[in-house]
Amino acid sequence: MALNGVAVLLVEDDPVFRQIVASFLDSRGAQVTQACDGEQGLSVFKSQRFDIVLADLSMPKLGGLDMLKEMTRLAPLVPSIVISGNNVMADVVEALRIGASDYLVKPVSDLFIIEQAIKQSLHSSYIDDTQAADFDALSHQELSDNLALLEQSVAAAKQVQQQLFPASNISYPAAKVDYSLYKNSDISSYFIDSTMVGSDHLIMYMAHLYPEDNRAAFACVLLRSFVNQKLKDFRNGQSQSIIEPFNMMSYLNERLVKSGLDIKADMIYVAIELTKHRAAIAQAGKGLRCYLRNDEGLSPLALSESLQLGVLDWGKPSIQFRSILPQEQLCIATSEPEHKQALLDNKFKGLVYDATLPAGGFLQLSL
Repeated sequence: MALNGVAVLLVEDDPVFRQIVASFLDSRGAQVTQACDGEQGLSVFKSQRFDIVLADLSMPKLGGLDMLKEMTRLAPLVPSIVISGNNVMADVVEALRIGASDYLVKPVSDLFIIEQAIKQSLHSSYIDDTQAADFDALSHQELSDNLALLEQSVAAAKQVQQQLFPASNISYPAAKVDYSLYKNSDISSYFIDSTMVGSDHLIMYMAHLYPEDNRAAFACVLLRSFVNQKLKDFRNGQSQSIIEPFNMMSYLNERLVKSGLDIKADMIYVAIELTKHRAAIAQAGKGLRCYLRNDEGLSPLALSESLQLGVLDWGKPSIQFRSILPQEQLCIATSEPEHKQALLDNKFKGLVYDATLPAGGFLQLSL
């Protein structure tokens, strides 16, 4: 059978949904153990060996996030998939941050989507080419369904996207990231993110997403999910790509093309080796610029224009390596004069609505 012998821990407080999923997975050959809340799920996880965990995030006694954090500490190589309503996207993002392989949004329209997510998370070697094509089609259908929902509802798209943006000032052990993004409609077509990678590296990126409509909200979710997958691979010792901007851009382009959703992105991606103050910088597209900032102002880095991400015949990004000197900051910004001046004036406000300003903004790294 399709999931023959796969040991699944299913943690879900809704008894009806839990039984439906458990029965389906059992019919597909999986060995399913059920738990009704995070506390029971963690207890069972400690006493048995599982190939994968499937967990709700909103549960009594011990929430899904706290449960997954402890499971990741105990067995970092066991993948997990979270299931959540679309009203708690911030928790989904945090779950992906701490190592979850994938997420599914309730209601799950097709139970085979769960099987597909499990197989992708396990990187199963027994899927033949025909099966893989079938599951890719299912994955595309699920993405299209969610995209259709966000296209139809500006409020839903706005809510999902707003929960993805961090605070305007983010302090790390050896660095600080500040930003402002201005939007003049409900949905921002610009996205920023940053995170520590291990104890010695930090990555940050800024993207301008196309088309500039409700789909930009869904594109933000996709982009964050793709980056988080490589973050998990790094933590598990499987890949260094997340701190290699050239390889990371190539991976992101491939994933955007394979999504089949016709999403494009201008993007600058930076990986910083904190102990050496050394930055590797990659650029795709032409709408963003990277700068070194000092007391004399902004000095643009010479990064040539290249094709956007999401293009089938994509070539390669423009790459540069730089050392960041004391009293210098590394910045990514749009080209609008108003944005550059706000950056120089240190007006870091996070994501803000301002109908008087062009859409765009800036991101600054200080060491």
